[in-house]
Parts: sequence; structure tokens; C-alpha cells
Amino acid sequence: MKRTFVVVIDSLGVGYEEKSKDYGDEGANTLAHIFEATEGKYKIPNLQKMGLCNLVDVKGNPKIDNPSAYYGKLKESSVGKDTMTGHWEIMGVLTTKPAVTFTDTGFPKDLVDELERLTGHKYMGNYAASGTEIIKDLGERQLETKEMILYTSADSVLQIAANEELYGLDEIYRVCQIARDMCSSKPEWMVGRIIARPFVGKTADTFERTSNRHDYALSPSDVTVLDEMKEKGFDVISIGKINDIFNTMGITRAIKSSSSVEGMKQTIEVAKEDFNGICFTNLVDFDAKWGHRRNPEGYAKELVAFHDLLPELLANLKDDDVLYITADHGNDPTWKGSDHTREMIPVLIYSKSFKEPKDLGIRDSFACIGATIADEYGVAKPKIGSSLIDELK
Repeated sequence: MKRTFVVVIDSLGVGYEEKSKDYGDEGANTLAHIFEATEGKYKIPNLQKMGLCNLVDVKGNPKIDNPSAYYGKLKESSVGKDTMTGHWEIMGVLTTKPAVTFTDTGFPKDLVDELERLTGHKYMGNYAASGTEIIKDLGERQLETKEMILYTSADSVLQIAANEELYGLDEIYRVCQIARDMCSSKPEWMVGRIIARPFVGKTADTFERTSNRHDYALSPSDVTVLDEMKEKGFDVISIGKINDIFNTMGITRAIKSSSSVEGMKQTIEVAKEDFNGICFTNLVDFDAKWGHRRNPEGYAKELVAFHDLLPELLANLKDDDVLYITADHGNDPTWKGSDHTREMIPVLIYSKSFKEPKDLGIRDSFACIGATIADEYGVAKPKIGSSLIDELK
């Protein structure tokens, strides 16, 4: 029985690379800038011991000799810098065509007209915005007019914000499923994700997004390592929004999380179970609550909370279990704007069976993770990514 854990600290980039300048992100470094902005007052010794702080200069947390995990940086091979392309590439899928975006223009009139016709609702907004800001700006009007809030970002997304107490979750989800089907029907409308963004409250000062977010994603454009593992009878357990990101493809059991702390606790509980396969976790609050909102203090505190739970996860690993800690893109909370940053991602690979972990350097694809897992389980390797299996000893 083999068990592998992959934990994605959503948006924890570890520095720009040569392609970053194409996205306006040359100089971005999520991990380094968080601790620089907070003057090194936050300490993460559990992650430091695993080699995370050997990847970049983390103020207040110096590099160490002989970390307990293999550590390295992975460059993204795919175009873009979003959640879907990052996670898909981790599991072996290369995205070569930029996803359609509406950042500068908003959605075209014919799309909005069709959405109104199919759903029976009117929409307001229709511009790129921070999700927390747009509900402050338009939430009170929604209570008066019952118009749903439509918005986007720099990513390939169509987001619908709606007051749970006004519409009910079933109606919000119904509308978003219609939007998914509609946008999938035309190439020029085919955004990567439709996101339901429920919130509650009565005034701009009290509006708050709930944990009932739901993503309606496109299916991966090719077979993933998760598909191969499921096909061969292995368990593929998703925690957090992994199930949404892969549109349920390759998943055998899905566990929903209300926060990153809960997601980490759920991962610990799964580690106490007997299963044969992979547990794949996404911890979204780093990105959604702190990266996009450009809050380095909140980001640092979230990382400390993860760090505090890490020893319990490690204690529940069996001798031959393997744990990967990684990310999917950057979201430097000190950077301009409010969108993701194109960065390398960390990879920490830990097992109690490893004898001499070392620096893996910089590798050319996130898919090194998926290729290594495929090798470990004897399933078909992805078309991209070089396995690290022969280096892990």
C-alpha cells in the first residue's frame, strides 16, 4: 500500500523567471516579499527545516544546512499564471493556448444578453474587480434591485456574486451551471472557470463572502496523472477545490473545505486512514484572502498557521509515505494590482525513508511532480515533466 500527499499552498511563488517579464511580473517574489514586508517578525522553523527558506531569502528565517526534505524550484511550461493551468501542469497537462479573458473589456453584450435570457436574472457590474470590493460597491444595490453581480479578473473567469440570503444557494448554483454550459458552447466565450461567489450581509460594512464558493471549470485538455491512477484502481482523494479544478475528472473521493486551516486538518485526518493512492489538497486562503487583497501580514499569518499544523501531518505519515508541498502560481501581496504573479513554485519532497535529501535546483516544469508520482505508482507518465524518482533516495 502506497500513500502520497500533495499539498498546494495556493499562490506561494518563489520568484520570477525569464517568462515573467511577458506578464509584467519581473521582480515578483511572493515568499520573499511577504517576510520582507513584515520585517521578518514571523518565524516558520518547521518549513525552514524542510528547506523552504533555502529557496529564497526569507527575512528572519535563514537558510540551513541539511534540510529534512528535498527542495527545489519549478518553472511553469504552460502559458498563463492561473489556478487551472498550474494544477493541470502539476499533474502532467501542458496548456499552450491562452485562455480567453475579458479583463479590459468586460463581457460582450451578446454574452450578457444570453445569460439574462437563460437564467431569468439581470446583471450589473461587468468589469474586472476584486471580489470583496465589488460586493461593497454593489451589494446594497443588489438587495434593492435583485440584479446579480457579474465580474471578472485577469484570469479566465466569469464570476457571479449573489447574496445567499436573497437568492439561496440552489439558485446561485443553478445560474452558474447555466453560465458554464453557455460559455462552453462558443469558443469566444469559453472562460476557464465560472465561479459562484455567495455572500451574506445587509450593508456595505457587513457584507462577507461565505465558504460556499463553487467553481465550474473546464475539464483538463488532456489525460492527467489523476486519471491514470483512478483507471488503475488507486484512490484519488481531493481536499479543497481540487475536485472543482479538475471538474471531477480522476477523483474517487472529494472533501470540501471551508478554509485553509480546515483543509490542512482534513489532510491530517486522511493521513490517519488506510488508503492506496494520492491525497491532493489545495489550501486556497493564501491566494483568495491575502494575495489578491494585497495583504502580506495576513499571508504571513496564514503561512504560520499552516506551519503550526505541519508537525501533526508529518507525525501521521508512515515510513514510506511521500509528501509534496508546492504551489500553483504566485500572488505577491506587495505587487501592483490585485492579480496573480507569474513565478516559479517551490517543491519540498519529504519521506521518513529518505536518507540524504538535497537541493534539486531549478526544473523546467511543474509536471516533474506528476511524472514522479506516475513513476512511483507504475502508471502511464505524462507527456511533459521529467521524473525525479531516481534522485529520491
